[in-house]
Amino acid sequence: MAYDLLIKNARIIDGSGGPSLKGSVAVQDGTILSVGKVIGNAHRVIDAQGLAVAPGFIDNHCHYDAQVTWDPLCTFSCYHGATSVVIGNCSLSLAPVRDDDHYALAQMLSRVEAIPIESLQEGINWSWNTVPEYIAALEGSLGVNVGVLVGHSAVRRYVMGEESQERDATESELQAMKALVKEGMEAGALGFSVSRNMGHFDLTGKPLPAIVAPEEELFALTSVVGEVGAGILQCGGGTTPEMQDGLCSRLSSAADRPLVYNNITHRWSAPNQWREHLDYVTETVDRGNRAYPLISPRSNNTRFTMLNAQVFDRLPSWKPAMEGTPAQKMAAFRDPEIRRRLRLEAVEGAEVAFNAFSRRWDHLFITKPALKKNRGLKGKSIDQLAKEQGKDVLDAFLDLALEEGLETSFELNQSGGDEAAMTTMLTSPYPVVGLSDGGAHVIFDAGYGYSTYFLGHWIREKKIMSLEKAVQKLTSIPAELFDITDRGLVKEGLAADLVVFNPDTIAPMEPEEVDDFPGGSKRLAQFADGIEYTIVNGDVLMEGGEHTGALPGRVLRNSKYAG
Repeated sequence: MAYDLLIKNARIIDGSGGPSLKGSVAVQDGTILSVGKVIGNAHRVIDAQGLAVAPGFIDNHCHYDAQVTWDPLCTFSCYHGATSVVIGNCSLSLAPVRDDDHYALAQMLSRVEAIPIESLQEGINWSWNTVPEYIAALEGSLGVNVGVLVGHSAVRRYVMGEESQERDATESELQAMKALVKEGMEAGALGFSVSRNMGHFDLTGKPLPAIVAPEEELFALTSVVGEVGAGILQCGGGTTPEMQDGLCSRLSSAADRPLVYNNITHRWSAPNQWREHLDYVTETVDRGNRAYPLISPRSNNTRFTMLNAQVFDRLPSWKPAMEGTPAQKMAAFRDPEIRRRLRLEAVEGAEVAFNAFSRRWDHLFITKPALKKNRGLKGKSIDQLAKEQGKDVLDAFLDLALEEGLETSFELNQSGGDEAAMTTMLTSPYPVVGLSDGGAHVIFDAGYGYSTYFLGHWIREKKIMSLEKAVQKLTSIPAELFDITDRGLVKEGLAADLVVFNPDTIAPMEPEEVDDFPGGSKRLAQFADGIEYTIVNGDVLMEGGEHTGALPGRVLRNSKYAG
């Protein structure tokens, strides 16, 4: 017979973690028909001599909720071998939504995930109110597969309006929220997301609806997912409440569903906390709990300007200063009394709150001076700049930002910089590799390449585990965890989501600035070396780093979806 697609002479890494084998993969009607020794011809043959074929990577923590409506490829995840993305994380989804509340949801997403509000206002064509309608709007126009989580903040805002950011829900409001979560799950949503990140606010400075909700509401709503008996729970900002009183483990146990939360990593602000966290996770999982921290294999280098910075939000005097207009910010930064308070928190304080600014001014670098006369400052740390100028670090930092109209680009390494610690966490069986944040922080960060960095830096260069085990962490493990039952393995009968790559060259390229977002906004693009083909549902989506024009993606639905 003539197959639709035949990949031959490949090193087949099937996603199970077991040994790879030399052979072929045959695809028919979007499904893997044969693996290993394949006899027959095909309409399209890919000779993968010297290359590996693996299941398509599952980008398990993204914020493409808006972008996917104008960019069906969810760029740039698919450039790095991702065939599936999961959106609606951290309580932030774009459904359910009332017709007069579009801006409310957009500006929450804008502030928390650093997506230009102009792009959201111009780019989103709101054609839905409910979660089922949002899913239907996506179906049929996708490049990659997309799994949707129902977001707590959207659900709460839909039921309670502006008061969702101010008070507890009444019993009738709680029942209405439960009905919305159930409706979303019955439409095929992969799960439900909440947030305990107390540093997340909207553009007006109000807290997200999800973080206003008491614990009782979280248990009531996550119980709906348990009643459905499918899908996953996700918690943004879950590390602190999990370490304090086991909130994530308790939610998972009560609903009898797995839960993933953000996140475990090495942080300069608390350099030994990762070990305590990993020991805790090991103990709780060994007891049967199913609450797992996500881990990004990348060093977290956050890019920002003082026009739109979040790195200081957990410092109480900095937050109000950062919420004003550019003119108000500049006035605040010039005020001697305000500077004194900012210095106390960002320079002189003895203790650093978890996930707050680390006060490591030697890890804060100037990446793009705005003025030509300052171009020589590129690459210098603020600590170095202050010493050269004979200034206090805060004065050197704010003086430069003010001189350049708050447009200086900075880069801060907050976490992931200790390779010994990261090796221990990445090789543990409990943290879940992912957390690209694809679609978020588009001006300041490019996390799309977590998979190519993992396979290039950690596997080829550092050799912390076998390539087969690494691929398993990017494919079948997240597929099983997120209730994606028809992909994640190179196995006969499963969907033909595949990536063909060169293990000897795979790596992310340096991010570059592009001007392709709605509203004229810029963002960081990131391409990859070594990804030869990205294949979605049997169709070649990306070839040699170029889109073929195909749109074969589908909405991923939970295992109890009735159709």
